[in-house]
Amino acid sequence: MAHTEPTDDGVPDGLLGWCPVANMSRETVRGEGGPDIQHGTKHFRAGTLLWIPPVRWDPGHQRWRAVGRHRGNGGRYVNMVVRADDLENFRVKGVYSEALVRGLNGHGHDPAAPRTMQDPWTLERAQKWADARNHRGERAFFVDGNRRVLPGVSVPDPPPAEFEVDGETLYLVSHGQWGVQYSRRPRPVERLPGS
Repeated sequence: MAHTEPTDDGVPDGLLGWCPVANMSRETVRGEGGPDIQHGTKHFRAGTLLWIPPVRWDPGHQRWRAVGRHRGNGGRYVNMVVRADDLENFRVKGVYSEALVRGLNGHGHDPAAPRTMQDPWTLERAQKWADARNHRGERAFFVDGNRRVLPGVSVPDPPPAEFEVDGETLYLVSHGQWGVQYSRRPRPVERLPGS
């Protein structure tokens, strides 16, 4: 166990670097023909702590490289690309493990310098990145036909019942575990018996 007492310069003893982290969401949504709710993903259990290394290459489509303990390989760290929507609770943690450094460095890891992080986060940069992920609005989805993300559109929580995008009014269909979903058609008004 590494000692974490601050040294004279205020840095915990044994600290190898800083890194933003997040947890795998309790429920993840999959499925083209309709929502398929899962607990975690194929590779990571719900709640798994994932470390987000600085971007060296962009996997695109709101996906990030993440390092975490795989659900089925004896607790070793693995590198995977995960969907940003499947992560929650962003924050910053200190890195103290050489095994974690090896995972964060990926193919660029230098065995001659096992405690050296390649392209490390600064504490300030990591905190700013994590704060931005926690304070963003919810992504909005368009559900007429196939479900798709409205590019560049995020809505506050609670989401508005309707809003305008490119001169077109969109109406709230649902807000819940499948995200915020909008349609071109307003929701039908439910009639109560006897009214």
